[in-house]
Amino acid sequence: MREGAEFRELMLQIFRTRMAFRRSMQCTLKKNNAGITFEMLQVLSSLWHEQGISQQVLAERTAKDKACLTNLMNNLEKKGYVFRKEDPTDRRNKLVFLTPEGEELREQIRPVLDQVYVSAEHAIGTVRVEKMLAELKEVHDVLEDL
Repeated sequence: MREGAEFRELMLQIFRTRMAFRRSMQCTLKKNNAGITFEMLQVLSSLWHEQGISQQVLAERTAKDKACLTNLMNNLEKKGYVFRKEDPTDRRNKLVFLTPEGEELREQIRPVLDQVYVSAEHAIGTVRVEKMLAELKEVHDVLEDL
């Protein structure tokens, strides 16, 4: 086998796993009539953890390009889940906040999403999940140091 081939395969498997996770979450959102996409969920999830952040920070945290994020923000605003406010320290930036409806959606959707995590953890096993998490953190650290 070619040098580095195993690592290439690992990276491909991580990508395929991410896509399977996305499909699972998207299916769960659709089945429960959440009215949002997985991409919208990523943005909302970031805001559920920290509000008043710039669109640039949101783009970095969700790995979305500027145009894609702007489109997501427009759709989330239309649905009444977020609003943007001018940054008082830099008028070129917009800070993003949740509306009360955006906060409420978290409480409505959390039990449904938690069930996906619980089901997967039961199927894989807590010990194996902990081991994989530790190993993926090691991979992350190696890549950060390259």
